[in-house]
Amino acid sequence: MSGLNTLTLAEARDGLRARDFTAVELTEACLGAIDAGRALNAVVHATPDIARAQAIAADARIAGGDAPAMCGLPLGIKDLFCTKGVPSQAASNILRGFKPEYESTVTAKLFGAGAVMLGKLNMDEFAMGSSNETSCYGNAVNPWKVDDRLLTPGGSSGGSAAAVAADLCLAATGTDTGGSIRQPAALTGIVGIKPTYGRVSRWGIVAFASSLDQAGPMTKTVRDAAIFLGAMAGHDPQDSTSADIPVPDFEAMCTGDIRGRVIGIPREYRMEGMPAEIDALWDKGVAMLRDAGAVIRDISLPHTKYALPAYYVIAPAEASSNLARYDGVRFGHRAKLAQGDGITDMYEKTRAEGFGAEVQRRIMVGTYVLSAGFYDAYYNRARRVRALIKRDFDLAFADGVDAILTPATPSAAFGLGEMASADPVEMYLNDVFTVTVNLAGLPGISVPAGLDAQGLPLGLQLIGRPWDEGGLLNVAYALERAAGFVAKPAQWW
Repeated sequence: MSGLNTLTLAEARDGLRARDFTAVELTEACLGAIDAGRALNAVVHATPDIARAQAIAADARIAGGDAPAMCGLPLGIKDLFCTKGVPSQAASNILRGFKPEYESTVTAKLFGAGAVMLGKLNMDEFAMGSSNETSCYGNAVNPWKVDDRLLTPGGSSGGSAAAVAADLCLAATGTDTGGSIRQPAALTGIVGIKPTYGRVSRWGIVAFASSLDQAGPMTKTVRDAAIFLGAMAGHDPQDSTSADIPVPDFEAMCTGDIRGRVIGIPREYRMEGMPAEIDALWDKGVAMLRDAGAVIRDISLPHTKYALPAYYVIAPAEASSNLARYDGVRFGHRAKLAQGDGITDMYEKTRAEGFGAEVQRRIMVGTYVLSAGFYDAYYNRARRVRALIKRDFDLAFADGVDAILTPATPSAAFGLGEMASADPVEMYLNDVFTVTVNLAGLPGISVPAGLDAQGLPLGLQLIGRPWDEGGLLNVAYALERAAGFVAKPAQWW
């Protein structure tokens, strides 16, 4: 059957249960789309044999009446998730050839629920980037195209975003350290949710910044995000930061009734130089939520202006510690040594060859801010700022705010290579609206809400109370219905 790859998770789930088609047919449609979509460079390790075997097993479960919500649904898995026996190299040359002997908790839960893995997806190296241009596989390409340029799908989960937007898979896993689910979702016209820190296990996910990283789903609709998150979430004793909190039925909470809900509009997010169309979209989002019955309230998050510098101290500091394990000794790449080279030479050559320029930059920054002479001046100060940012949100929620509406990105998708020669700080500014959520450990979701003047998608971000993903998804569902975003990229690949 043709066109099955364009279904949402909810549509495919219902179709499988009604026996309108089989998981094998659904999987074959996606595998065909992946073959046709190679120009997007979204899928870097296709796993057709695994996918077909999982689809056959899913059909047997469905026939036997044992069909969890994700059973038989074909997914893409970001290359940051360890998958047993399948290359899992975080888009880095230093992990070339690494095939784990174990499964990440997230993928184990998904496969246990009968989901089908189509392959591993492109990303920025070690999740460090906002454009998917730091990948050792080469950049993924946004399926949206309005002129001769190839556009970025965003990052670091750029391959996941491109694959979902182009219907190569029904949904995909992503990870979000400073906006790496929400920013690419916004740039490709899909939905991406970053859950509360601790809602989804990080075990078996290659670490970037351990106090900021959180896995989440990237989907075609808000309802799909609710279904997918329900399958991913849950306590994991292998992860000491995993919260032992029950997982509600997120899908059942998506009613669209937000009457009386208080939506905060932070004045600090109206930044100088923000494009007029981003400002206009934000105002449109406010009007849509008000028309749906929400109460709109202006709020202040006074430490927002310090979020970006605090993030780019804390994240590199944690990265420099996490990436110290890649030394050429136990796994991954090891440099060829000349006669007389010692262990220090091996470390230096291996890391110089294995890490790309952006990863090296962040390791050096992180090592610097953690050094004895600068620890208090930079790292400890950034930690104190982080606490103040979290307090700003706590005070807003304590004052009755249910969710906060902001832009998701400062612009629509830009051309690949356009920022390659720019100051790295200019690229970092892509995270200006998203990093506060990670610093505060809160849930955040990007919902496609309109098109810019060129016809490229733009997203709005909703930030929720801790552990209230259900309430956040419901507000997002109401926003999605009001926006009525149905645009799709025209197939050129």
